[in-house]
Amino acid sequence: MLLKTIGKKKYAYLAYRRGDKIVQKYLGPAEDKRVAQQIERSKSEKMIPEKLFKLFWDADPAKIKLGANGRYIIERILETGDMEAFEWMQRIYPARMIIEVFETSRKVSQKSKNFWEIWYGTENAH
Repeated sequence: MLLKTIGKKKYAYLAYRRGDKIVQKYLGPAEDKRVAQQIERSKSEKMIPEKLFKLFWDADPAKIKLGANGRYIIERILETGDMEAFEWMQRIYPARMIIEVFETSRKVSQKSKNFWEIWYGTENAH
């Protein structure tokens, strides 16, 4: 989440990677109620919740950075997560990024890719 000040007003943007590019999605003025709630949620969700630590058995989940390790987190949740983990992931990462990860990742099995293609309606399942 980025806040940019233009004149005397603040505007919120969601920043994420798409391939080699960094994409910024405009959310709206920071004083807007909906945007303010997203900003507060973003501030409170800086770490993987403790109840999801079991999914990250090969790393120290408390040290995983949501921004820098987004692809790793998404891959793990898409492959081994439950509905609770999926709902948390959707609050953190934009759908476009999640779709890009399952379409391009070698760490998400074909069976899981098939499921997520149906779930998101991105294309016909294999």
